[in-house]
Amino acid sequence: MSLKGKFDITASKTAPDGTVFEILELQELKGYWNTFAAERLYYANKAGMKAKVVRIRLDNSSIRLEPGALYFMQGNLEMKTSSGGGMMKGLLRKTLTGETFFVNEICGTGDVYLEPTFGHYFLHDIGGLEGGVVVDKGYFFAGSGELDIAINKEKKMSAGFFGGKGFFSTKISGIGVAVVLSPVPLDEVEIMDLSGGKLSVDGSFAFMRSESVQYTVEKSSKSWLATSVSGEGLLQTYSGAGKVWMAPTQSIYEQLTAVPGGMASAMRGGGGGGGDDDDDYDDGDDD
Repeated sequence: MSLKGKFDITASKTAPDGTVFEILELQELKGYWNTFAAERLYYANKAGMKAKVVRIRLDNSSIRLEPGALYFMQGNLEMKTSSGGGMMKGLLRKTLTGETFFVNEICGTGDVYLEPTFGHYFLHDIGGLEGGVVVDKGYFFAGSGELDIAINKEKKMSAGFFGGKGFFSTKISGIGVAVVLSPVPLDEVEIMDLSGGKLSVDGSFAFMRSESVQYTVEKSSKSWLATSVSGEGLLQTYSGAGKVWMAPTQSIYEQLTAVPGGMASAMRGGGGGGGDDDDDYDDGDDD
């Protein structure tokens, strides 16, 4: 199938086994028969939002997908569903990280297209000098068949109890290419190279880190009293040699989508999150 003239290739990486991963960006959505959808599309276009599709080109190779990620595939391809390393490993992944129990594996030669979305994805090389990465729950989307998708348990009890991410995340290791979710547009992602130093973050917008980076939660001040009155409380802390991927603008988008007054809150710089208030928002859709 040819998408020439319809999509721009905004990113491309080739895995060691020859599999090519591409992010395709739709140049323009022309419209829809439903006027309500057309109104939303109008504002999406004005905001510069682009629909995207991940295309994976296999050459006698294999990939792993999260269930529900497949849109369509073309070629001499075969899909298999497995627990991704055994029943116990699949059960632990489902229970502890929120990832699905089953993993789809597609092998052969041909093109695989993943579900189109207005969301943001990026391609990351796994292995080599940087080794694997640890991502927040639900952020792995697809990857080379040779990658190992496993559970990462936080070593520090304080990180699990007070860090806001829970005790378990997802570790991607091996050698290949991973398709990873980004909570914000890619040009708003900050990649911090620690180089043996320390990074302290007030919030949960650091969504990926090198496997070599240690994560814990620390007081914002030396004493608990100073911490309690500083207004900052506990900070997510990353240390060691490696990189941390952050989405500093994530809280602004969360404010804007939380309640009708979110715009005013964002302009004041107030508050964070607020996602639990979604039920209070009336978008005018009676459905």
